[in-house]
Amino acid sequence: MHSGIVESFFLIFSGAALLATAALFTRQPLLVAYIAIGCVLGPHGLAWVADPAVLNEISQIGIIFLLFLVGLDLQPSKLKNMVGATTLVALLSSAVFFACGAGLMLAFGFSTTDSLIVGIACTFSSTIIGIKLLPTTVLHHRHIGELVVSLLLVQDLIAILVLIMMTGLQDDPEQVIFSVGRVLAALPLLAGGAFVAVRFVVLPLIHRFDAFHEFIFLAAIGWCLGVATAAQYLGLSFEIGAFIAGVALATSPISQYIAESLRPLRDFFLVLFFFSAGAAIDMWLLMDVLFPTLLLAVVLVAVKPMVFRALLGWRGEPSNVAWETGVRLGQASEFSLLVAYLATSLALISEEASHILQGATVLTFLLSTYLVIFRYPSPIAVSEHLRRD
Repeated sequence: MHSGIVESFFLIFSGAALLATAALFTRQPLLVAYIAIGCVLGPHGLAWVADPAVLNEISQIGIIFLLFLVGLDLQPSKLKNMVGATTLVALLSSAVFFACGAGLMLAFGFSTTDSLIVGIACTFSSTIIGIKLLPTTVLHHRHIGELVVSLLLVQDLIAILVLIMMTGLQDDPEQVIFSVGRVLAALPLLAGGAFVAVRFVVLPLIHRFDAFHEFIFLAAIGWCLGVATAAQYLGLSFEIGAFIAGVALATSPISQYIAESLRPLRDFFLVLFFFSAGAAIDMWLLMDVLFPTLLLAVVLVAVKPMVFRALLGWRGEPSNVAWETGVRLGQASEFSLLVAYLATSLALISEEASHILQGATVLTFLLSTYLVIFRYPSPIAVSEHLRRD
């Protein structure tokens, strides 16, 4: 069944509303409803929304706004200190998660290449899940929120370098080295340019026309998407560019007004992201590799909190803070899905291994969400005493 964009939106949001109602009555997290409707309506289900690739591109805007809003809540000086303190933890934990993913795939008899790619994909935690489940006006200003965000930022930079190197496997090795060097040089260049532009262009314009709320809204969206696009051209990612755009504005009091204005727009696009994640799963093929998929998901959800707990404790963090941070980061990442898609398009990974990775990633989204919303404060907690926003 072919659906235009209007029909697709009708099916997605009407279906999501129905399943969300059932989820709330049964005290389930709303993210489950969004992913489930993707499985039902997507190309591997009823195929009523048969081109989720288009919606996946649209849903990326939700990730961009999410990172922009996170940046608006973080002061640059505090962010610099936190990223420096968590870099070693991010690198060491990534090595452990890589070993878990690659070792499990080798144990099931997959090739070395399959195992290496799955291992790499397992090293990252989800920026979307991690930040979506943070109380936006509370934990971002507390130590746990700072730990989660800084660890995710280091992981995101590692993921970008990994994707560049994977893409460059068919190119000249010198070109790969050049691309990696360009990324490392582009990050401080983009950040410096963003802070200069905010100080001498963006804030003066906002202060000049602050009586027109519509202008502030448009200027914020334009600034966010502009810096995100510049980051993409420089070899970084839309997400990192959006985060830098937010941090550059965080020193201004107007940042909190912008954050409140954009939150509904962010949630609209994030529904599309979770729908796309569910639509990508071929349940029939997944049944053929169900056991390794389940085992990989359970291993990641079990091991990641323990590793972060140990490493953060080693760095001097209190036990309860280290453990909660680990639980909030106890899943695979949207970058894991990107690694699977890219490796498949380059014929670097078998179809079975790709579906194990995709299925396990979506399962970790669900399992990790359950662990967080029933134990810690979050905006979508089922229990009223844990619901914070």
